[in-house]
Amino acid sequence: MKNIAIIGSGTWGVALAIHLANIGHNVKIWSFTQEETDAINNERKCQFLPEAVIPDNVRCYTDIKQVVEGSDIILHVTPSKFVRTTIKKYEAYVTNQPIIMCAKGFEETTLCTLSDIIEQELPNLKYGIFSGPSHAEEVSLGVPTAIVIASKNKEVQELVQDTFMNEKMRVYASDDVIGVELGGALKNIIAFCAGIATEINLGDNSFAALITRGLVEITRLGEAMGGKHDTFYGLSGLGDLIVTCMSEHSRNRRAGRLIGKGYTVEQARQEIGMVIESIDNIDVAYKLAQKYNIEMPIVNSVYDVLYNNLDPKEAVTMLMTRKRKSE
Repeated sequence: MKNIAIIGSGTWGVALAIHLANIGHNVKIWSFTQEETDAINNERKCQFLPEAVIPDNVRCYTDIKQVVEGSDIILHVTPSKFVRTTIKKYEAYVTNQPIIMCAKGFEETTLCTLSDIIEQELPNLKYGIFSGPSHAEEVSLGVPTAIVIASKNKEVQELVQDTFMNEKMRVYASDDVIGVELGGALKNIIAFCAGIATEINLGDNSFAALITRGLVEITRLGEAMGGKHDTFYGLSGLGDLIVTCMSEHSRNRRAGRLIGKGYTVEQARQEIGMVIESIDNIDVAYKLAQKYNIEMPIVNSVYDVLYNNLDPKEAVTMLMTRKRKSE
């Protein structure tokens, strides 16, 4: 059994802690709030996972050194906007254990992927990207889940597979780091659009169009940035896109529904109560599309909805009446 350090006490971090603890690993979670730490240690509960019970072999701390030192694997599970600053908090305590990035998104100010940040802050350290269709609400309850570990290091791939896999979770290995992390980051934007589509009363035909054409846009940008075409049609691309677009577990979809109802971005953030990666990353995807000269009409449209006051129904009309083209 291994000593696992989990950096971040949100729903995904706690869900992973529950899964790993149930296998028998010793798990330490770092939280930046005493309130969350006390809830995990004393009540064995997580606010946004009300049905889940946290096993006794999970402990939470506000001292990040206490969590990282002596660990065999570090799972980084903070929101993407806090990845770099949080790594700086614990980089002095990292020895040779790999970091597994479980967050999804970009650094908004630099357009960096999360693997870029690891390579900049901890050069030469072994790392992997852990991504796929995996709602925390279901993983925490032991619902069978398939996911991907992407790493350029085969030892890291196999370590993660051996650590995580049981009858409740199957982990597939990939060497396409950029493809896996871009699929995970960009699908949140399409899920946000799916939420808007729900509130403006679009139908199943429209959702099918959104998901398939959204996947085309994700693949275009992903390939331009170095990802492999086939990756975007696997678990971390199409799989994650389907589950995030169609499930009410998705906070990104729920946020889109609020925008469709007329909420402002700030009102949507307050209502959801958690970080909404899609809102943070729409601006990044828009800028990356311009940087790589990639056509992304859905991304452009939702950018205009958020930042240029475009009415969502008008955005749909504009998408549907563009110049004809081949699939």
